[in-house]
Amino acid sequence: MRIHEYQAKEIISNFGIKIPKGGNAENPEVAFDLARGLGGRCVVKAQVYSGGRGKAGGVKLVQNAEESKTEAARLIGSRLYTEQSGPNGLLVSSVLIEEPINISGEIYISILANPETETHIAMLSKFGGVDIEELAEKSPEKIKRCEIDPVIGLMDYQVRDLIYEAEIDFEKRKSVFHILTSMYQIYSKYYCSLIEINPLAITDSGDLIAADAKILFDDDALYKNKELFKLRDIAQEDPLESIAREHNISYVKLDGDVGCLVNGAGLAMATMDVTTSSGSGPANFLDVGGGASPDKVCEAMKIILSDSDVEKILVNIFGGILRCDLVATGIIKAFDSVENKNVPLVVRMAGTNADEGISILKQSDLQVVFVQNLDDASIAIRES
Repeated sequence: MRIHEYQAKEIISNFGIKIPKGGNAENPEVAFDLARGLGGRCVVKAQVYSGGRGKAGGVKLVQNAEESKTEAARLIGSRLYTEQSGPNGLLVSSVLIEEPINISGEIYISILANPETETHIAMLSKFGGVDIEELAEKSPEKIKRCEIDPVIGLMDYQVRDLIYEAEIDFEKRKSVFHILTSMYQIYSKYYCSLIEINPLAITDSGDLIAADAKILFDDDALYKNKELFKLRDIAQEDPLESIAREHNISYVKLDGDVGCLVNGAGLAMATMDVTTSSGSGPANFLDVGGGASPDKVCEAMKIILSDSDVEKILVNIFGGILRCDLVATGIIKAFDSVENKNVPLVVRMAGTNADEGISILKQSDLQVVFVQNLDDASIAIRES
């Protein structure tokens, strides 16, 4: 789960990390009041789940409170199109009003999970800022890293070594040490998958202030910190993914035209490969789960049918705990509840009650092509 910049800054501020003065505004009048409290001159920042806001016109420096009100009115209710937002952009529901910072230098700090090594990684660079991704690509040696054992945690000596390797100025090292250790406390307490400050601004007076912050939480651990649920902004999420989350369905929207309904994450990945080998591409990753009911299968299929990009659907079920006849019942129930009943289906069923499931689908009015294996499924998708 993602949260907005202003929410991330509130969290890190509670752990002693300095942030700019300011506040979040959901309408131009509040933006005006906040700007006036800061003396007029301020930065107006669109709050969306995306980086690259400045380049997209979502971050503006204004000279007085009236300009902040005008800028807030322009942004709030509009859609911001960034390199990360996708073609539909992201709705701006609020803006962050902050005091401007006189920056003399920028530092990059992050902690993230590394699934490959089952460790965490702390990263630090004295070359922070908006071009950090380009730096990571062209000069990766300028971003220093250390592996963190999740059982032991981040050790003081690791922080000191990382700061030394990153060649942080001597007079800033104590402050960076505090910030990095505080970030790891947040990372551990809230079961984050990422916490990032970029840039950690070095001001003209020598202070270190988090000019921007980003936090991602592990969805599977949210139940341990239920207060985080209230930070979620559904308007920023893909609507189909939001519906899937409500029904406990593992779903990720992709950019292909073949909808995929599968049970099991590994089988779902293989199914996506089949759609690619057919010359098409997967419109989604969807794992309905091993113990799904007909109603859950129905909701999963309705999500797929709601995707305007889907032109055909591949159903790949290996029945174990999940019976194929229940899947077939759920599929038919989903089609009965939508107007578009002409989407062609390619169906592979094996395992528990596969014959019964196939029989149920054959007796329906749906356009179904049945296949025995994934090679046949690839051919059927290509020909449908």
